[in-house]
Amino acid sequence: MKILIVFNHPYEGSYCNAILEAVQSGLQKGNHQIDLIHLDKDGFNPVMTAADLKAFRDKKPVDPQIIEYTSRIEAAEHLVFIFPIWWELMPALMKGFLDKVMFPGIAFDYTNKENTRMKPLWSKLKGITLITTMNTPGWLYSILFGNAIKKAFILGTFWKTGYRNSKWISLNRVKMVSSEKRKVWLEKIESRFELMS
Repeated sequence: MKILIVFNHPYEGSYCNAILEAVQSGLQKGNHQIDLIHLDKDGFNPVMTAADLKAFRDKKPVDPQIIEYTSRIEAAEHLVFIFPIWWELMPALMKGFLDKVMFPGIAFDYTNKENTRMKPLWSKLKGITLITTMNTPGWLYSILFGNAIKKAFILGTFWKTGYRNSKWISLNRVKMVSSEKRKVWLEKIESRFELMS
């Protein structure tokens, strides 16, 4: 299977980087093809400019980096997103990536003249896996903060545009748990991606 990973964390010593390594190791053991978009190392510009907004209306991206990214997504059978949750949402690079990649005519299109119904266009894509880290307890994130990632990322972006096969691996209280538990998490992630089908 051809897997595209979209990664966002600026610090190479982060736990997110350890997750990235575990995912890649598992995929390699499972003989999957890996493509990595590292937003930080790519120097990705997340700002939606006036030209980008016009391009959204015209259904034709103008940012060369986005044009290249979308061609790579079109070839993928599974997308994996890895990023930390900061202030209850994704970092700016990941949010900008979604803003600039989820274009009508590219990722989805409208099925009625009112532009209220959508259908997915990435025909090879079979599923999406989201892996996040945060220090907030999971129950508190869900009850008090309204499960913002699920609402904004999974439902508000991918489900709405027709990509319904999504899974979320949420790793919580990362700084508070033992190093042994973090190691077990990595082992489970590696095994999960080795067995991906």
